[in-house]
Amino acid sequence: MIRLYNWKSIGLGYLKAERFSFGDSYPSLFCLENQYLFCRRLSSEASANQQENNFTVNYLINSCGLSSEGAISASKWFKLRSAEKADSVLALLRNHGFSDAQISKLVRSTPRVVNAEAEKTLLPKLEVFRSLGVVKEDVAKAMILAPNLFVASVGNRIIPTLNFLRRNLLSEKQVVSAFKRCPRFFHENLYKNVVPNIELLKELGMPQSCISLFLAHFPHPLLLDQEKFGELVRDVKEIGFNFHNSMSAVAIGTLGTKNGKLIMNRSRQVYMMRWGWSEDDVRYAVKRFPQCMFKSEKKIMQVMEFLVNKMGWSSGMIVKFPQIIGFSLEKRIIPRCSVVKVLLLKGLIQEKFSWSTVFCYADKLFVSRFVIRYLDKVPELRNVYEGKVDILDA
Repeated sequence: MIRLYNWKSIGLGYLKAERFSFGDSYPSLFCLENQYLFCRRLSSEASANQQENNFTVNYLINSCGLSSEGAISASKWFKLRSAEKADSVLALLRNHGFSDAQISKLVRSTPRVVNAEAEKTLLPKLEVFRSLGVVKEDVAKAMILAPNLFVASVGNRIIPTLNFLRRNLLSEKQVVSAFKRCPRFFHENLYKNVVPNIELLKELGMPQSCISLFLAHFPHPLLLDQEKFGELVRDVKEIGFNFHNSMSAVAIGTLGTKNGKLIMNRSRQVYMMRWGWSEDDVRYAVKRFPQCMFKSEKKIMQVMEFLVNKMGWSSGMIVKFPQIIGFSLEKRIIPRCSVVKVLLLKGLIQEKFSWSTVFCYADKLFVSRFVIRYLDKVPELRNVYEGKVDILDA
C-alpha cells in the first residue's frame, strides 16, 4: 500500500498533513489540484524573493560601491523592490556632504539606512547638527563614526542631549566641539552612565567650569560604565591631581582614551629609562601637562634628542616645561629654537627669558618679536626660521 500526504492549510498559513492510502481510497482530483496550486504559489514566491534579492545585491554593488561579498551580507537586512527610495537616500546624503567612500562605509555598517525614508527620517537628523553651524563635511565625518545616529530618535535622544549640554553651561561652540569629538554621545542614554559619572566628579569637588571643559573636549570617558569610570578617577587621584583644578579634567580625559593606561606606562618607561627622570619628575610633568604621557615613543624620543643633544638642554628643563612635548618638532620647536639660538650666539638677547613664552606665542607674534625685530642685524634670520639656512651659517 502506498501512502501519500495531502497538505491542507489551516489558520494563518499553517499546514496540516492528511494521510491517505491507495487501496483504501483514492485522492480526489480536487485534492490533487490544490497540491498543484500550492506548489505553484510557493515556486512563484521563491522566484519573486530571488529577484528582489538579486536586485538588492546588484544595487548595493553598482550604486553604493560594495563588494559582492559585502552586498550579499548587507542584503540580509533588507530587500529593495525598486531603486526610487534608495536613490533618494543616496541623493540626500551626497547633498549633505557625504562622499561616495563614506556612503559605502555607512551602508556596510548600517545597511538598512538605504531603505529609510530620506525626507522623513534622515533629513531631520542632519538638519539638527547643521543648525548648530557644523559644516556639511564635519557632520558627515561625525555620523560615519557613529552610524547609530541615523536610527536615533531626534525627539527622544538627540534634542535632549543638546539640551543637557546647554544646561551644563556649554556654549554653542563647545556643543559643536563635543559633537565632533564624540558623536556617539548624541545617541546614548545619558542617564545610564553620563549623569552618574558627572555626579561623581561633583562629589570630588570638580567645579562646573571644569565639568563644562570635560564635556566639550573629553566627552568620551563619561560614556564608560560607572565602575570603569570610578577606577579611572581613582587612578587620576592617586597621581595627585586636585579635582578643583581644570588639569584634573584633562588628565581623566587623556587617561580615559583607548589603551590610555598602557600608553602612559610605556611613556613613563621612556622618560625614566632613556632620559633619567625620577618618579617625582614624572608626577610633576604629568600634573603640568598630562598629554606628555600620551605621545608616541617616537615623538618623545625625537623631541628629547633635539632639545638635549642639539640644543643643550638638560633633561630637567623639560620636566619643568613638559608642554613642549606636545608641539610639532618641524613646525614649531626646530624653527623657534634655531632663531633663539642664533640670537643668543650673537648676544642680541640674554639667556634669562621664558622658553614657555617663546613656544606659546602665536606664529605672527613670534615672528614679529624674534625675527623681524632683528633682521637689520641678522639678515639671514628669516631664512633660519624657514629652515633654508643652517644656524651655523647665519
